[in-house]
Amino acid sequence: MPLYNQTFLVTGAGGGLGRIAALALAQQRAQVILLDNNIEKLESIYDAIIETTETEPAIYPFDLVGATEQDFNELADTVERKYRSLNGLVHSATEKPTLGPLSSISTQAFEHSLSLNLNAPFLLTKVLVPLLEKNTHAAIVFTSDSTARKGTAYSSAYGVAKIAVEGFALIIADELESAGKIRVNILVPGKVDTPVRNHLFPGENKSSLAKAESLTPIYQYLLGSKSIGITGQVIEAEVFNLTNAL
Repeated sequence: MPLYNQTFLVTGAGGGLGRIAALALAQQRAQVILLDNNIEKLESIYDAIIETTETEPAIYPFDLVGATEQDFNELADTVERKYRSLNGLVHSATEKPTLGPLSSISTQAFEHSLSLNLNAPFLLTKVLVPLLEKNTHAAIVFTSDSTARKGTAYSSAYGVAKIAVEGFALIIADELESAGKIRVNILVPGKVDTPVRNHLFPGENKSSLAKAESLTPIYQYLLGSKSIGITGQVIEAEVFNLTNAL
């Protein structure tokens, strides 16, 4: 299988897009490290991978918001001790955002959203890049949001964080491009049936949404060898032509 014996870490692996990414990797017999702060959801995706693939994932309970910089360093040390290196990192962790006009958003809610959607990806990327650089080729995939990218009213800190994390991803892609080892891309899922999408658009007709599983081949492409040389790109799932990319 294309990703056999390669190691990937997926944040937010317990639900939504993280679950799909983890399953997509496990289907190609990759070693997947499942990171989430919800033990029940971690056990659920662990069981799903065991039941449907030929791999056994690793579970790493971790609170991205509450963790200190030392916690992030210890995570990286643990991964290095067990796996020596890392082939890919998928930033999928998120939660239902606090929405509303500026006047109604508390400082606490604003800071919490920035911690989860921006600060945590920064810290995790920082500590794991040395492990990614141990391989000839590795990949980082950030997750953005088509609504937040447009500066949508009432998207608050969630929108700010997604706009900022895209900028961060592009900066890192440019920094790492000359070495030619780590490619960094941004996935914009679009109109996909996920808990966050349903929260943002509660009145939306779910039958008009694509299934989250439709992203499986895109994850496999962005994290597999066929995307080597593709970096600093914003991949919008709704218009991305995988056939042409291959």
